[in-house]
Amino acid sequence: MESFRFQTLISVSNTQCFPRPGETKNHAVQKSTFQLPTSKVIPRRLLLHSSGFIPVLLSGSLVAEALETNEPEVIRTQKLDSGVRIQDIVDGEGKEAREGDTVEVNYVCRRSNGYFVHSTVDQFSGESSPVILVLNEKEIIKGLKEVIVGMKAGGKRRALIPSSVGYVNENLGPIPDEFGPRRSLLSHVKEPLIFEVQLLKVL
Repeated sequence: MESFRFQTLISVSNTQCFPRPGETKNHAVQKSTFQLPTSKVIPRRLLLHSSGFIPVLLSGSLVAEALETNEPEVIRTQKLDSGVRIQDIVDGEGKEAREGDTVEVNYVCRRSNGYFVHSTVDQFSGESSPVILVLNEKEIIKGLKEVIVGMKAGGKRRALIPSSVGYVNENLGPIPDEFGPRRSLLSHVKEPLIFEVQLLKVL
């Protein structure tokens, strides 16, 4: 068992600081007994209990429950011929999206260095304003269409979209209606963008 070693302070036992009547000061000091520094070994368990710390062991069920609260692990990663890189975060269980379908999605758009650009989910309140997209290259950027096609409702994907299949013109969605976010997005259209997409519905 591992122990902690503490250096005790110098203690003076039976020390009289002042001489008694009839004694000289030197005599009083000679009668004093000094205890040299000593070391005491205190078991770790005793130390923890005496300081109010009581270790708690998690049962198997509690550990499992704690692990379930973590973000799901990435299931697989793929690279498309267009250069789009996709990570499946959550597999959906609903209807599968196909090219030409109309879908309802939430998304977060970031620069490749992680800086936030735009999102349909408010970062502070958590309220969302999903967008409706048509899965064809005349309506949305090609890279995002490739990301959504094949997803199932309830699924979530993260993707790195090169600029060559991104906002090649300003008429392609998704693009914010507000001036500030729109300007922020259009100022980064010549660089790769990261999209996290959650497919809510296939309409």
